[in-house]
Amino acid sequence: TLLSLLLGLALAGGVAQAQRAVSLQDAVEKVQRETGGKILSAQTVKVGKTKLYRVKVLLPDGRVRVVQVPGAGR
Repeated sequence: TLLSLLLGLALAGGVAQAQRAVSLQDAVEKVQRETGGKILSAQTVKVGKTKLYRVKVLLPDGRVRVVQVPGAGR
């Protein structure tokens, strides 16, 4: 059915996206684009074989938030 086909495509797209390597610069750009804030700092953290990016951002309303963006496992 059409619903099954669409669900299959959505799941396949999610798997492909999860396997794509994300750089620190990609993470910074994503956070800036999604929050509209000013990036204060960014760092790479390794948790086992997985990379995680922590991006500190000053939001337009004056609050500071730390956003974690998953990187690809290595």
